[in-house]
Amino acid sequence: MTVRRRRLNKFRFTLLLLVLLVVFNFTSIMKLFYPMPYSDKIFKYATGSDVNPYFLTAIMKTESNFDPDAVSPKGARGLMQIMPDTGEWIAMQINLYPFHPDLLFDPETNIRMGAWYIASLEDEFAGSQIIALAAYNGGRGNVTKWLRENKISGNLSDIAAVPFPETRNFISKVLLNYKVYTWLYDRQ
Repeated sequence: MTVRRRRLNKFRFTLLLLVLLVVFNFTSIMKLFYPMPYSDKIFKYATGSDVNPYFLTAIMKTESNFDPDAVSPKGARGLMQIMPDTGEWIAMQINLYPFHPDLLFDPETNIRMGAWYIASLEDEFAGSQIIALAAYNGGRGNVTKWLRENKISGNLSDIAAVPFPETRNFISKVLLNYKVYTWLYDRQ
């Protein structure tokens, strides 16, 4: 056997081994790209707020990629990118005193507030996750106006009709991440 043929066989064997590793460890590899840090807190507060934990996780991945110190250009803070004014309002609703905007950098507080807020939006908008996401990103007032003007109704096909490009993109990303998280983690 020539040196060239041995190298080719070694390459084929290595390639086959790599393919087998990927096939049999696909979910493990995917979990590297879709981790679920803070899962104990996510499940605690999602369950307490009657929100799907994978939905909550998908929002966090989309908003901050799980960086508790994230700050948006508009000033939203923490894992779920909650604006300080919204955080203050949520704190009043859930009796979290004293509230300070820096509490939004605390993962547990941010997840607790975000879970409550998502549940509140889902309740307000008849359980529609799409409308809740639109309100979470684009504002409750804007979504109420869009519904009143029949621009959106909550169907998947409505995503393209959302007037804010950033909100359309946000909804699409969260829904994709939600599908991936459900597929990866709900099988255990």
